[in-house]
Amino acid sequence: MNARIDHLDPLPENMLDMSVSRRAWSGVNVDVTTFQCNGRVIHRLSNDSEALLSVVLEEIGSGRCEPRLREGSPCPIGYMPRHMLYAPAGMEVWGYSADTRYVRDASLTFDLPELGERLSTKFDVSAISTPRLRFVDDRIWTLVKLLADAVNDPDPSMQLYGDGLATAIAARLLSSPPEIGTDAKGLSPWQLRRVLEYLDASLPDHVALADLATLSGLSQWHFSRAFKASTGLAPYRWQLEARLRRAQSLLLDTAASLEQVAEATGFADAVHFGRTFRRIVGATPAVWRKVHKD
Repeated sequence: MNARIDHLDPLPENMLDMSVSRRAWSGVNVDVTTFQCNGRVIHRLSNDSEALLSVVLEEIGSGRCEPRLREGSPCPIGYMPRHMLYAPAGMEVWGYSADTRYVRDASLTFDLPELGERLSTKFDVSAISTPRLRFVDDRIWTLVKLLADAVNDPDPSMQLYGDGLATAIAARLLSSPPEIGTDAKGLSPWQLRRVLEYLDASLPDHVALADLATLSGLSQWHFSRAFKASTGLAPYRWQLEARLRRAQSLLLDTAASLEQVAEATGFADAVHFGRTFRRIVGATPAVWRKVHKD
C-alpha cells in the first residue's frame, strides 16, 4: 500500500500545523505524524476499534509529550526517553504537551485477527488488554523508528522490509515470550527453491511477505525466521541484493545509462540507485563499471 500524506484541519488549540504520512504493512497501519505547536496542546488519540502503539520519535521544546487516560489528569508515570504508549482498542487516551514546539511520532494500530492469522499465533491476553503508559523497550522503539523512516520510501524492497518490521513489532509487543530452546529452523530445500524462484521471477517489483509465506506454507513470522536461518539474510535484504546483482550485470554487459539501469531494477531514479549501490557494494555504479570493464 502506497503512503499518503494528509494535512489535517481543524487543528487543536495552539497546534500550528500537523501532517500525517500513512502506510500499512501486514495488518499494521502506521501513521507518522509531525506537529508544530506554540503553547499547551491536548488532543485525543484515535484507537476506537484497534489496539494502539504510540511512539514519540522526536520532541523539541521546553515541555515533554505526555500520554493521559483522562484529558485533565496528568500521567502518573514520570518522563523517560524513548517512551511509548500502548492502549487496547476502545480505551480513551490523550496526548498532552505544555510547551513542545515540534514533535514527530509514530502511531501503529493493529488488526489483531489478521495479525494472529498471519503470524499463526495466539496473542497474550494480558499483553493485549493491559494499557502501558510511558513504557520503554529499546528493541521496539528501534523497530518502530526504522518502520517510520520507510513509510514514504517507494523502493520495491520496502514492501518486504516493512512487512518484516511490522510482524516483528507485533510479535514482541503482543505475543508470549518464546520457549527456551525454540531456535529458528531453516526452510526445507523445496521451500527455499520455490521462494527464490518466485523472488527471481518477480524482480524488480514489490513482493509481499504474505505471498512468500504462503508459498512455503508457513506463517509470516515463522517464514521470516526460517528464511534468514537458511540464507543469512532477511527477505527484503535478499531481494535488494538480487536487484543490485541484476544492476551489476547490466552495468557490465550493456551500455545502458545509469538512469536506464535504475529504472530496470526498480529504483526511483539514478540518485537513489547510486546511493543504495554505493552503500551495499562500496563504490558508485560509475566507478564500479569502470573498474570491472577495464
